[in-house]
Amino acid sequence: MTSVMLVPPERSLVTIRAVAFDLDYTLAVPTSDRTTILRNASVATGAPTLSRSAYLEAHSRNLTSETRTPIFEHLLAQRGSDVDPAALATEYRERIAAALVPIDGARDFLSSLRETYTVGLLTNGPRVAQRDKLETLGWTDAFDVALVTGELDAGKPDPIAFEALLDALGTAPEETVYVGDDVDADIGGADTAGLVPVQVVFEGGPDPDPRAAAHVEREELTTRLPDLLEEL
Repeated sequence: MTSVMLVPPERSLVTIRAVAFDLDYTLAVPTSDRTTILRNASVATGAPTLSRSAYLEAHSRNLTSETRTPIFEHLLAQRGSDVDPAALATEYRERIAAALVPIDGARDFLSSLRETYTVGLLTNGPRVAQRDKLETLGWTDAFDVALVTGELDAGKPDPIAFEALLDALGTAPEETVYVGDDVDADIGGADTAGLVPVQVVFEGGPDPDPRAAAHVEREELTTRLPDLLEEL
């Protein structure tokens, strides 16, 4: 797929000073689908089968939590289960982190970008879960700024999350590219906050969103994005 440019002419007058990323499905991908991981974590802890859709709904209401325990506390209560939600949260967290792998060349790609831009991360999710992913990936020092919504007052797509990112980066919205896959949390959120959204697309993922300034296939991200940032 060829990257689609949708950049207004006036953007060419602005110098891009920073680029920030989403984490899951953008810079790192699971080797097992999340439904299977959730089911296996439930079996391992003796919990009832929990649906992925119910989990995502509960997760969306706990983007600023310390851990996933409140998510599973709600889901297990709905099922009348007495399984320890903290135990299930830990089991799920460890399985998610173990199944997550970086896209090819990600570490060198991020290091190279930092020679020209301030490079950030803004990822949705409880603090412990997302920080554990970064540690497992070996990326605790891969970004100039790494924000987890579990440490913020709001999660994506709330503008508050993107304002926290801009404050940490020290850049204006129009100087900052945000790269992600989710059309609501990433592309819609960045667009509303005034950042320059770039959508990562892949087979089985969301359709290209017209609010994005550009679209790039995930498998081409490390090779295409540097040139794309210069074009923006």
